[in-house]
Amino acid sequence: MSTPIGSDIARVDGRLKVTGAARYSADHPLDRLAHAHVVVSAISRGRVRSMNVDDARGAPGVLAVYTPFAAPRLYPVPNVMVENYAVLQDPEVRFRGQVIGVVVAETPEQARDAAALVTAEYDETPARTSLSAGLPGVPVFPLEEGAPVNPTVLAPGVASIDAALSASAVVVDAAFTQQPQSHVPLEPQNTTAVWQNDHLTVYSGCHVPPLFALMLATRVGVTPDRVRVISTFVGGGFGSKVPAWSDAALAAVAARELGRPVRLVLTREQSMVLAGHRPLITQRVRLGADRDGTLTALAHDSASEMSAVGGWPTAPAAQTSGVLYRTRNLAMDQRLVELDTPATRAMRAPDEAPGAFALETAMDELAVALEMDPVELRLRNEPTVVPVTGQAWTSRRLADCYRIGAERFGWGDRNPVPGARVEGDWAFGVGMASAVYPAHATPTQVRMRMRDDGTVVVSASTPDLGTGTYTMVSIAASDALGVPIAQITPELGDSSLPLGGAAVGSRGTSMLAPAIQTAAQALITALTDLAVQTTGSPFHGRDPATLAYRQGRIEVGSDSASFAELLALARLPAVEVTPPPPLPAAGNLAANGFGAHFCEVRVNRFTGEIRVTRFTSVFDVGRVISARTARSQLVGGIVFGIGGALLEANPIEEDGRFASGNLADYLVAVNADIPAIDVGWLDYSDTAFSSAGARGLGELGNVGSSAAVGNAVHNATGIRVRDLPITLDRLIG
Repeated sequence: MSTPIGSDIARVDGRLKVTGAARYSADHPLDRLAHAHVVVSAISRGRVRSMNVDDARGAPGVLAVYTPFAAPRLYPVPNVMVENYAVLQDPEVRFRGQVIGVVVAETPEQARDAAALVTAEYDETPARTSLSAGLPGVPVFPLEEGAPVNPTVLAPGVASIDAALSASAVVVDAAFTQQPQSHVPLEPQNTTAVWQNDHLTVYSGCHVPPLFALMLATRVGVTPDRVRVISTFVGGGFGSKVPAWSDAALAAVAARELGRPVRLVLTREQSMVLAGHRPLITQRVRLGADRDGTLTALAHDSASEMSAVGGWPTAPAAQTSGVLYRTRNLAMDQRLVELDTPATRAMRAPDEAPGAFALETAMDELAVALEMDPVELRLRNEPTVVPVTGQAWTSRRLADCYRIGAERFGWGDRNPVPGARVEGDWAFGVGMASAVYPAHATPTQVRMRMRDDGTVVVSASTPDLGTGTYTMVSIAASDALGVPIAQITPELGDSSLPLGGAAVGSRGTSMLAPAIQTAAQALITALTDLAVQTTGSPFHGRDPATLAYRQGRIEVGSDSASFAELLALARLPAVEVTPPPPLPAAGNLAANGFGAHFCEVRVNRFTGEIRVTRFTSVFDVGRVISARTARSQLVGGIVFGIGGALLEANPIEEDGRFASGNLADYLVAVNADIPAIDVGWLDYSDTAFSSAGARGLGELGNVGSSAAVGNAVHNATGIRVRDLPITLDRLIG
């Protein structure tokens, strides 16, 4: 059979989802299920002086009311990147919208109505809710030990980055602001907790079930082996469902206290506060260049919101300015500013998306100053090694992305003069930008089981957040074993399964595909051994080295038997392997995904309305396993970027409240905002990266796409907008 790798195959879980048969976390039916609803603070900083819960306790169906003055014991998680306090364990209020109570009742409606009866009195203190309140901040800390944080690379004889910029023939100095953004996945934050024989089973959509189980075990005070997390289907996450947030811990301890299952589903407003957000960030990019476009200096500074209760340490320069362009002088100053705001959290391309908006906008400004084609400027500064570390890449074909994308888009017809193309009420413009995202090849494990009914089960803890992991696993296993996809059964999203790759950082395919290849080889070896050891087998007593495996069958000469037939002869229901993780192939090489975006917009000359009319992107991601789901992910990332450029913002008001903390006020891109998107990729296998040759791509489309939109708006109007989102009021008046 021909390989299914790279084919446009329908999602294997598609029918389950469109018919409603797929059970998400809050869909599991349980006997005696109770429901919880949280009560949240109305101030940003201070203490709860008192709470009146009498009316709530007397409300119909109420089973329990917990407050900081009477709550089950919970414990903090010792990790700076998650909430660093234990919910309901003291009366301190750390941010507006913090949980200060929870009501459990027989129905969700009863719990919600009773929660509305709870009142609180506070002792309020001033809260830090703007970056200016906490500047200059502190240097960002590395996610990995030993990683450079704020590196400076200077050419011999250059005293400082400022000196390098001063000596440059052309200098661009630009400042950027991006307001907080919210994840808003389709499935709101929810947890269903069940205790049985002192063991906790939790149904909760999450990115990393084993990590979620470990964190939840810490929060509720039990050993990790007593917690199981099931995330069979997840309705999106974009980074918001990595930690076990406080709502999961509350559901777990309430279920333990009451001796019955408890489900807690946050409202949309509560999810926006209690499940993280992309932080407020300001950036400054300074570029120096010779008249021929050669970059002589690049400085990238940032100040990012970092909640006092913990969160994501945004570092926008490291994986953008530190990777994309060759320059003799490079400096970064990435800082975190502590604020009394809800916890920040990684959100699709958490560092790279804001970093690329700033860098790629500045590069467009430099191209304008030099009167040079933006594509040519980037090609002129294409590096051969990572500027900061000097590492070579496993593969880097970004230059091909520029050339192919420009040809597909018709970039050669571009008029560089802003506002030159006008059709009626509309001014048209085009812009482009680069995309980059790190690729990860952390070793991971899968279990593979051949059954006597002719099917193969592939098991790993990795969940499918809607990205297509079920389909990718089926395709990779089908290819590795040479059996039809219909015979593959993926088993995913359960912390009790082998430790598969985390569904974060675009790691799923790049980690699972090599592990599936390794497991397939181990399974073929086990099957071959079974064939020569089983009495009655046509291969009994033969040398295993003489046997060949082909498309689910063991063969030698004219003798042939399927694995189902061999299992029947051996009287075994299955043969199973869980081999050690494969070793990463990359060694000391750097690995990134790359891409080039090309965008056309039209802007109404009188109202400032912006419409994206065309978008073409070409990516370098190594081998694509599943063409349909890969395209879906890349297009989804671009849609994310368009929304970020034109619509999405959730500013923090002076009182600590999110100004757009609901789906009525928080705008996201919908079908009417998005044109047909032309997406392509280079077709090759990056074998220096892994045996499967596939790098991650889920977040890559979101990197640089906002800048491409902004650069097109400038080409249409002559107005440079450096603060996101680009709203129509910035283009009129």
